[in-house]
Amino acid sequence: MKPAKHLTEILKKHSGRDSTGSISVRHQGGRHKRYYRFIDFKRDKFDVEGKVLTIEYDPNRNSRISLVEYADGETRYILQPHDLKVGDTVLSSDTAEIKVGNAVPLKNIPIGTEVHNIELQPGQGGKMARGAGGAAVVLAKDDNYVQVKLPSGTVRLFLHNCRATIGMVGNIEHKDEQIGTAGRKRRMGIRPTVRGVAQNPRSHPHGGGEGKSGEGMHPKTPWGKSARGTRTRKKYKWSNRYIVKRRAI
Repeated sequence: MKPAKHLTEILKKHSGRDSTGSISVRHQGGRHKRYYRFIDFKRDKFDVEGKVLTIEYDPNRNSRISLVEYADGETRYILQPHDLKVGDTVLSSDTAEIKVGNAVPLKNIPIGTEVHNIELQPGQGGKMARGAGGAAVVLAKDDNYVQVKLPSGTVRLFLHNCRATIGMVGNIEHKDEQIGTAGRKRRMGIRPTVRGVAQNPRSHPHGGGEGKSGEGMHPKTPWGKSARGTRTRKKYKWSNRYIVKRRAI
């Protein structure tokens, strides 16, 4: 079915170009016209029960979305949790029942519960664990912080009054999906990627040579930088303040 008109707007297409018109991100191009659906990540409709009207496809994310109509007549989109069905009710409240789709502060969620759409700062709106099939697990609590294991395996501290939604994000079959055709890839806005060794030497360091040739050097990007194995993340940006355990790298 068509999305709710008042909750959509046309999503501008940039095709990988910056404000000067130059290509700043390669392999992006023309795609099918898209509408952006406004999602209620904040879940700030407190203590008002809502009923799930639809479960819809969203071209801008890998999870499904649900249209929720609240008791006062307002409608909003939320991420569709796994096992949430049309006709079910959801609630955002400090005292809400621990059931799929309800949004509750982390301090009130029992240890071992799966959650998603977790806020980094209270009232900011959910930022973490929003991808299809993603779920974080509440591990432990202390006075002001709650330990949560994220889908990556990282264990992180969150302020106890940050909100999270109960359950796992739906569309867990997304990881098994195959694109299938080149045309579908183009309609998604993804242009072809050409191997460096298939290009000429003016376009890529791996280019040139007679016949089929290998890289002939340590792998490089088109701009001559190391392509594989070299870590480029700046060390001073790393912070362990809220990290209890990092994921295995």
